[in-house]
Amino acid sequence: MRRNGEEHSMEKYIFGIDIGGTTVKCGLFTVAGELLDKWEIPTRRENAGAGVLPDVAETIEAKLAEKQIAKVEVVGIGLGIPGPVKADGTVLKCANLGWGIVNAVEEMQGLTGLKVAAANDANVAALGEMWKGGGRGYQDVIMVTLGTGVGGGVIVDGKVIAGSNGAGGEIGHIIVNPQETALCGCGGHGHLEQYASATGIVRMAKKRLAEEETPTKLREFAELTAKDIFDCAKAGDTVAEELVDMLGSYLAAALSHVAATVDPQVFVIGGGVSKAGQILLDAISRHYNDNILFALKNKEFRLAELGNDAGIYGSARLLITN
Repeated sequence: MRRNGEEHSMEKYIFGIDIGGTTVKCGLFTVAGELLDKWEIPTRRENAGAGVLPDVAETIEAKLAEKQIAKVEVVGIGLGIPGPVKADGTVLKCANLGWGIVNAVEEMQGLTGLKVAAANDANVAALGEMWKGGGRGYQDVIMVTLGTGVGGGVIVDGKVIAGSNGAGGEIGHIIVNPQETALCGCGGHGHLEQYASATGIVRMAKKRLAEEETPTKLREFAELTAKDIFDCAKAGDTVAEELVDMLGSYLAAALSHVAATVDPQVFVIGGGVSKAGQILLDAISRHYNDNILFALKNKEFRLAELGNDAGIYGSARLLITN
């Protein structure tokens, strides 16, 4: 890559690729973690997603030409994929892309001639936050992503714990209410995702408003959102405060189970719901220490910092082994 008219041939680069159902986010990094460029391309899901990886290979080749980077200067390509990824790069199924069983690592290596590593998108987001975001300075990190659903990533000793089928870190599907009769999106009942996601807290709110006549500003919204609930809680609305507290209690219970398994140094909370800020962290920490082993109490809770870039940072970090 040329800077100030000079070619820095000794500098090494990494591509971090976060494949989503709508767009593919791409980043060009130095091995030190400096983001040099980022861009997006559409995700072509037609024909069972057959064009996704060739499109990624094409955009990487174009970026190499644009930046005048030789392939010998590239450490490799990291891929974040929205589905379970086994250690050998095999994706067992990826509904968002239309994939069945695909070995993404082998295919991308064949397309580019570069070294490739791949992992689940939530796990690489956790890795990114550990590296350059809210988990900086720690090697044992649990990341929870609160959006439409609840995702998670487990990092132990700086490495992703993906499990035998690449499904490690599916925190959203821990059972927190065995008495729940409504179905989770996965087909189960009483999962964390039904309470701690953006859709979950809205579901709890609508159920409560239908069952009670308690005065609350929440009744004034035609299309109630998670943000509305948190905003009303911050303004002192009692019902909204209780809903936020309920979300915090369910999430804290689930995280206490995770802590009892891997004993992290820090929990990093990301996703759209995390934009609520300190009120969310307070709701979690208020309940976390209830009924947990003394050695696991008083964990640190932090907000994620990288936003939508967490996936490209974490994908790039897959190529750094030290």
